[in-house]
Amino acid sequence: MDIFSKRDGPRREDVQAKRLISENSHVIKKLADQISGGGYTAMQQTKAQAARKPQPEGLIIHDLGSAKGPAEVRPYVKVSLNNRVVLACMNSGKQLQLLGEIRGNFAGRRFALATAERGFYSPVEGEMLEALRHLDDIEIGKGFDADALTDAISRSLALN
Repeated sequence: MDIFSKRDGPRREDVQAKRLISENSHVIKKLADQISGGGYTAMQQTKAQAARKPQPEGLIIHDLGSAKGPAEVRPYVKVSLNNRVVLACMNSGKQLQLLGEIRGNFAGRRFALATAERGFYSPVEGEMLEALRHLDDIEIGKGFDADALTDAISRSLALN
């Protein structure tokens, strides 16, 4: 169904209603706040905050596209929170090689070197394997903790 009107633009009643609402908006807002216990203003402020775009103030922004080229690789040994022992790059923060895991529980923990026999996806091979084989299955405890392990691995790989 199509309705054809003889005149263009809004109806006279609509114009009057909009003008009445806009002239009395402060009274309408006051009544809405009074009825809702301040909820109307709080809702309007929440909507305004949600509509604003996030500001970069106080944020750390990493522009990954601006890297000029491969950075110098500065390897170091790190034990992560999930007990993975990795060789990482100090400049880029990327993992270079998984060296193994610290496995066990409260009764005893041991370093398990990442080898193909243990089913690691990217095992340690070649010269690196030979340099670290003496640390395989070493007990981690009070006398030899995770920091001592990272130091021993760093010395074995001549990273110091």
